[in-house]
Amino acid sequence: MSSLTITPISLALGAQISGVDVSAPLNLEQRDAIEQALLKHQVLFFRDQPITPQQQARFAANFGDLHIHPIYPNVPEQPEVLILDTAVTDVGDNAIWHTDVTFLPNPAMGAVLSAKLLPAVGGDTLWASGIAAFEALSKPLQNLLTGLTATHDFTRSFPVERYGTTPADLARWEEARQKNPPVSHPVVRTHPVSGRKSLFVSEGFTSRINELSGSESETLLKFLFAHATRPEFIVRWRWQANDIAFWDNRVTQHYAVDDYRPQRRVMQRATILGDVPF
Repeated sequence: MSSLTITPISLALGAQISGVDVSAPLNLEQRDAIEQALLKHQVLFFRDQPITPQQQARFAANFGDLHIHPIYPNVPEQPEVLILDTAVTDVGDNAIWHTDVTFLPNPAMGAVLSAKLLPAVGGDTLWASGIAAFEALSKPLQNLLTGLTATHDFTRSFPVERYGTTPADLARWEEARQKNPPVSHPVVRTHPVSGRKSLFVSEGFTSRINELSGSESETLLKFLFAHATRPEFIVRWRWQANDIAFWDNRVTQHYAVDDYRPQRRVMQRATILGDVPF
């Protein structure tokens, strides 16, 4: 049996994991136990886990191929690990409810985030369960949403006015925009392993519901954005140095609270590619 200790944080989602060293190679039993915990709790937290970028990428790669972000800077010797450093990059797009890289045809399965430098106060991150949000809707509204699709747009969270301010940045932004045209995903996604249904729209990247008129889409998305982030669907994590979070990006969205300026916050993330939503 696995030696992992799993302590749930809330009914909707979230659990703290102990009894494993994330910096060391996982055996098959540990890997499977973590995956099962992720399926059940949707976001996992590990305290006091100092980890190098190489170790972080190795841990994340247990669960799939890794993504290299088109905009954020990365660790030169480990480009699959991106750097979110408020002293270097405007990370304002993280202070909005979003699901990572849904502008890809095959958005992230998950992500592993490591806390490197934290403000004295503030800088928490919130996660919301798309499963809990969908299951709380009335059956008629569930039926209406099922079968609809929505457009997810790279430029919604990465606008040129913030990410194209120098010629070099503008060239990089334009290349990223061309490589990542808007894509369509289901409004209600089926988890490929558990089979559970989840809302799959977020303010960060979802621009419209394709089958509806502009005004209908705007009204319904406004409702869904608010509904999906109700307090009963959320867990809030107060970071400590060397904490790690590992979340199921297929059925969650998150919000990095930007309440600590001018203090500095440095996080590193490895993003795990997933499959095409259905």
